[in-house]
Amino acid sequence: GAVAVEPYALQPGTEGVCDDLVAALPDVVDDAVRRDVSPPSPGVAVWGQPPIILRCGVLEPAGIDPTQAVLDVAEVGWRAVPGDGGTFFFTADRVAVIEVSVPTDYAPESATLVDLASAVSGAVPPT
Repeated sequence: GAVAVEPYALQPGTEGVCDDLVAALPDVVDDAVRRDVSPPSPGVAVWGQPPIILRCGVLEPAGIDPTQAVLDVAEVGWRAVPGDGGTFFFTADRVAVIEVSVPTDYAPESATLVDLASAVSGAVPPT
C-alpha cells in the first residue's frame, strides 16, 4: 500500500528540479521497491518497508553544523544526522536540499545513497 508522508511546502524555486528528480529516481533503491505516497506529494518518493523516504526542496535543519564533514557518494555531498530509528541525510551541494531518511534496517546506508546518486546529480544542479 501507499506510505503516508506528511505534506510540506517545497522551497520557492525548487519545484522544477524536484519534479525532474522524482521523475528520474530509480524503481529500486538498496533492494527496496518504490511505493506510492499518500497523499500524493510533489518532491517525495518512497521505497520499501520500513520506508526509505526522499523529500526534495526541504529546508536544511537548523541544527546542522556547516563545518560538519560531508560524505561524498558518487559526486553528491551528504551530511548525516542520526535520528530515531535511522539516519537522515541532507545534500550539501545542490540548488535544492534533498533529505533522505534511511531506517537502520538498510545499514550500511551508503548503498541507498549510491543508488540515488545518478538521479540526484543528473536532475539537481550543484550550487
